[in-house]
Amino acid sequence: MTTLPARCERSGLETASVMDVLPFKPSLVKAVFRDVTSMHLSRPAAWAAASVTRTVLSEIIDGARRAAAQEARKKLIPGDLLSAIDRNVEIEVGTGWYDHSPTFRGLTGVLYDAEGVIVPSPKRSRSRRPSAVVGAHRFEAGVKKLLRSRRATAVPAMVRDLNGIASVFLTDLARDAATVVREGGAGRFGTVTLATSGEPAPPPFLEDSHRALSARIGDGRTIGRDDILAATRIQLFGGDLRQRALTEARKATQNPSVG
Repeated sequence: MTTLPARCERSGLETASVMDVLPFKPSLVKAVFRDVTSMHLSRPAAWAAASVTRTVLSEIIDGARRAAAQEARKKLIPGDLLSAIDRNVEIEVGTGWYDHSPTFRGLTGVLYDAEGVIVPSPKRSRSRRPSAVVGAHRFEAGVKKLLRSRRATAVPAMVRDLNGIASVFLTDLARDAATVVREGGAGRFGTVTLATSGEPAPPPFLEDSHRALSARIGDGRTIGRDDILAATRIQLFGGDLRQRALTEARKATQNPSVG
């Protein structure tokens, strides 16, 4: 009997590659979007949102790894997260989690009411209504998979912070995508570009600027891939992270099996 060589079909390899870099499954993305809106989420949109979340969390983990390496540590701790954000403002996302995490306690400022009395931090809601904070545990499997793919390990408190940031970020992305659909485009949000002090600001990315300001194409009941890209521009500051997230999201949705 002749042994047939293993078939290396291009579409199969692309599927495996995309799955390797998307630790947050489209089914989880759709569940988060259902918590936010009754609009239908297309399959390409779910893959795009999963890709954007993966790109953002990867950047956070890599920044934390660099901070840990400077102290000759391999296991990430919450302090590494703070150091990473302090060094790179682009990764300051999912800020709704900050009020619920001991890691950020005291860093978000003390609030006072009109009479000068300190306003206590919000307590965890006991409502059964889903929220980004309550649902953060759903991201743990994906976060751990992403940590392994970045060759990183983290203490439980750090994993919880990554879960929370991912959950809040994706929830915010869902809200903005729904807003884009309702308002027929993202032109009113404009753009923000970061520049290092003393260096000239980078030129705007013309293709993205044009698309962001153009009218939306599609029905008013479905969130599509381009709506996710528009929401990504809203959520992320102008800079390398935003452009990388947009590029990776487009790549993730080029696979025929995603359509």
